[in-house]
Amino acid sequence: MALSGVCLARAAVWGSAVTPGPFVTRRLQLGRCGLVSGAPWSSKLHLSPKVDVKSMISYMATKTKAVNEKYHRFLDRNFPRFYVLYTIFTKGLRMLWADAKKARRIKTNMLKHNIKFHQLSYREMEHLRQFRRDVAKCLFLGIISIPPFANYLVFLLMYLFPRQLLIRHFWTPKQQTVFLDIYHALRKQSHPEVLTCLERTIPVISDAGLRWHLTELCSKTQHGTQPAVNDILVLRECFSNHPLGMNHLQALQLKVLSRAMLLTPHLPPFLLRSRLKNHTTVIHQLDKALAKLGIGELTAQEVKSACYLRGLNSTHIAEDRCRIWLGEWLQISCSLKEAELSLLLHSVVLFSTNYIGKRH
Repeated sequence: MALSGVCLARAAVWGSAVTPGPFVTRRLQLGRCGLVSGAPWSSKLHLSPKVDVKSMISYMATKTKAVNEKYHRFLDRNFPRFYVLYTIFTKGLRMLWADAKKARRIKTNMLKHNIKFHQLSYREMEHLRQFRRDVAKCLFLGIISIPPFANYLVFLLMYLFPRQLLIRHFWTPKQQTVFLDIYHALRKQSHPEVLTCLERTIPVISDAGLRWHLTELCSKTQHGTQPAVNDILVLRECFSNHPLGMNHLQALQLKVLSRAMLLTPHLPPFLLRSRLKNHTTVIHQLDKALAKLGIGELTAQEVKSACYLRGLNSTHIAEDRCRIWLGEWLQISCSLKEAELSLLLHSVVLFSTNYIGKRH
């Protein structure tokens, strides 16, 4: 009894002298709740991890978006020229990544269903063809950036030589027009040489009728006349055997035709022949798929890209004229057999040199 009285007295003295702080009060309240309910008090503090993670992700996404917008406004206000390059570069990366994912889906589907390249649809074939060329160009940049600190030099080279080192995703709209004009001017330089090589082979052709038709075709082209579809198709036999068949072309002819196709001519003849064969075969397969799809299903950009690939500088030609030219090209291509693809290769020069469409 004495001890209990002492304890009660001490509790009374301490209670009157010291007021419990909020932390102590909170601990006491939690303790009481736990004792009353019969469950551990720590379980009452547990929050749902799903709700916590979602709210944190949402918060981080909102803050990142706000910071990104402020950064874009800062660049646009203080460094407008750099902001344009930065915007094009980021958009280009997204486009390249999207192209890579689409190419992967196409390749996966090909492996899964045992589909060959020529069995794909036109857009799938064209996507794979263009993506392979883009990857080859990017691969060169990746190799030269391997040495330590070489990436800084690569950025400088990309800025100074965008046409040579960057793919189309990283070009401005103005650069796309200018660069396509430059590339066409480069391949157009080879057109007179291609015609000269054809003229040199005329005496070797045994058939007199074919000699006459080829002479007329070269003369028309040199004098600025656009040949008709029949003017080219009549020479199918001439380009399937000696001297103008793909396997009979001389080294000089292979070099000038490689330049006309925007391929490097600085390779041994057997490699030039192989590349020209592959390139022409792909175009022939694309033409068959396009004929099946129909030119009317293509967008304006797809039509212009298709014409440019086949030798026509479509950047300054009206869309309707491009569609007419592409339709005539398909008449030529779809009439040829695999052994006659040398004629399709030469048609890149013969059928595009003098074509002039209406300006925009």
